[in-house]
Amino acid sequence: MSTVYEPYAHARAAIEPRGTTTEASITTPDGRVRRYRTYVPASLVPGTNVPLLVALHGGLGWGEQFENNSGFDGLAESNQFIVVYPDGTNAQAGSRKLLTWNGGMCCGPAAAQNVDDVGFVSQVIDTLSAAMPIDTRRVFATGHSNGAILAYRLACERSDLISAIGVQAGVLGVACTPTKPVSVFHLHGLADTNIPIDGGKGSGVSGVTFPSPREAPQAFARANGCTQGPVDQGDPTNPDVSARTWAGCAASRAVQFVTVAGASHAWMGHSGTAAASTSLVGTPYQSLDASRAIWSFLAAQPPR
Repeated sequence: MSTVYEPYAHARAAIEPRGTTTEASITTPDGRVRRYRTYVPASLVPGTNVPLLVALHGGLGWGEQFENNSGFDGLAESNQFIVVYPDGTNAQAGSRKLLTWNGGMCCGPAAAQNVDDVGFVSQVIDTLSAAMPIDTRRVFATGHSNGAILAYRLACERSDLISAIGVQAGVLGVACTPTKPVSVFHLHGLADTNIPIDGGKGSGVSGVTFPSPREAPQAFARANGCTQGPVDQGDPTNPDVSARTWAGCAASRAVQFVTVAGASHAWMGHSGTAAASTSLVGTPYQSLDASRAIWSFLAAQPPR
């Protein structure tokens, strides 16, 4: 295994989105009306099935906000995949902003009310897979913070649907017993105080005491039966970036944990949406594009 980490090796740079964004809603078994936005690139080749990326906003975010902040639409256009942005919930029925997910231990009203977000996201995946040219062997989840925590929960509880996840700034918030191997990419800033690298109470509004983020990829390396690694890798173009990689995993899965010195909780490589958000999550680190690095890892995973 190489000691060099290349963050964008398998991802073309984003281009201007020329496709179509649609909004839809579904009613979940618990009676909630849940919303999601779907981006279908104009670049798709007719008759070809493509990956689906489920993109989960952070706590106090919402689908459209994460769509704008992450730039995944532009990556979907240049790399030919479909991306969906579900909305979380809050204490006000029908609210479209300042939403949270039930990732288990966190966060906010969604966790307090035990909202079935795993069921909701699963329903969205099934709905889109029935209506669009999706390769069901390549359904991925990504997420930021609270959305990353839910992505981990999906990997634990719906490993039959999700073949890989790529997240920034998350932790494992549930007891995890995946029934199938799941590839994991985890990106974390060493200056993140909302979810500290060594664990502990975060500086954010959730008031949660978190386990160390390091524990989540280690748990999946064990669950996947990885026999090679971890191997420490560096990015020769950026000394802030360090990767720890496990390979030789069941079903050709892989696990990678990437840390970035000086990076805050904010989504890396993108500007954020408002000064208020910067006060909550810090200034975004600009020398690594989280979205492109995540897609590069996911795109390299073979169909399961």
